[in-house]
Amino acid sequence: MSLVTYLGKQILGVLSAYRQDDVVIHICGVYPQHDNRLRLFFPHGHALQQGDLATIHLDNRTGVDEFDSSIRVYRASYKGRVQAVDGDWAVLEPRECMLLHGFTAVENLREPGYDYPADPRPERPVPLSTLASLPPIAGRDRENKVGVLITLAPEQPHTTVLAFLSTENDDVFLITFPETFKSRQLKRNPHCFFVMDERATFTFERAIEWNYTIIEGQASLVPNGSAVFEEIRQAFIDKNPWEMPFFIREDLEMYHIRCERLLCPGRPAAQAKIADGR
Repeated sequence: MSLVTYLGKQILGVLSAYRQDDVVIHICGVYPQHDNRLRLFFPHGHALQQGDLATIHLDNRTGVDEFDSSIRVYRASYKGRVQAVDGDWAVLEPRECMLLHGFTAVENLREPGYDYPADPRPERPVPLSTLASLPPIAGRDRENKVGVLITLAPEQPHTTVLAFLSTENDDVFLITFPETFKSRQLKRNPHCFFVMDERATFTFERAIEWNYTIIEGQASLVPNGSAVFEEIRQAFIDKNPWEMPFFIREDLEMYHIRCERLLCPGRPAAQAKIADGR
């Protein structure tokens, strides 16, 4: 089955790629093809070259609740290789892609011979957050439900869509569990990126990049059971009530990503320092 059957003919994507010892993140127009390649449009150009590896988060949401409530949502972390470039356009061919509906895999693409790269980096405890109380919450993000976490996996970045809570200073809080791939990546390298999808608040025709905020930061762990954990939990559930059942598990992890800086799409993240993270 073709990805276009599930995702449609035109969506937005969050693409990340390594450039030497750095990271570049793009917001781009995505045109799925029937052979599962992706045609990508970059409104301000790109520096991708044939053979480069890139990961792109895909889903068929519009970002606006009244529209999304009527569609069946599919999502994927598409690991691809640049097959061709032409000006502001590029074509990705799939290396590996699992298309999900909820927690169910509906398609699993994998090129012949592909296997997940070995990761010899040891897992270490993530530093504890130094927050003593919850900072002021960003009211503008109340209607913006999810974002994309980018972690520094071997060969090419890894992307995961997550509900989030953000502060007025663009710090981000998210939750997960110890067995997840993203949790294990953060324990190997807590340096990460988070792309806040703000289409529910800012939706303008053709304004692809205006609808996203990209932060770079360090992840720390909010101690489960602490006073600040409870404070954040209440605010997180208030914004994302469908996430409440996850808090039943005692081993739930709450991460605080302290924003070090905001990134412009397509600009190298000069502070990434990922040489030891790949």
